[in-house]
Amino acid sequence: MDLTPRPIADAESRAQRQRRRWVPIVIVALALAAGGVVVTQFLTSAIDYYCNVDEVGVRDGCVGQRRIRVQGIVLENSLQQADGVTEFMMSFNNKTLQVRYQGDPGGVFQECIPVVAHGRVVDGIFDSDRIEVKHTNQYVEKNKSRFDEATKETAACSQSPE
Repeated sequence: MDLTPRPIADAESRAQRQRRRWVPIVIVALALAAGGVVVTQFLTSAIDYYCNVDEVGVRDGCVGQRRIRVQGIVLENSLQQADGVTEFMMSFNNKTLQVRYQGDPGGVFQECIPVVAHGRVVDGIFDSDRIEVKHTNQYVEKNKSRFDEATKETAACSQSPE
């Protein structure tokens, strides 16, 4: 029986062991990177500033092309829908903002109601990707002054002469 070592096979098995050691490390690194991306996306969407129409471009946090949430009243006779795009004007404290929404907001969306649009201001137009219409009791409790102001403007909109 020959017990001399085989140097070629030994080198190959060492290389295989080193490759096998890197596989779990690469998998863990990819999982951490994917987790980082998910956490970053959640944190980014959680810090959208909340602005009224009159604060857009004026108040700190409501300027530039950063992502924000804007509250206002949908102006009467401003709603237009064509080619899958909904455009309308929002108003708050006698200031207006043109809004472009890709799609049909659906639900109870209509003129003369308070809405919150999520998106960015691009070339003076608010490019929205989400619109909220319903104000729940919890929202009213937390934002009573904003809701009261919006209710006053809603009443004025629906009573305006045509």
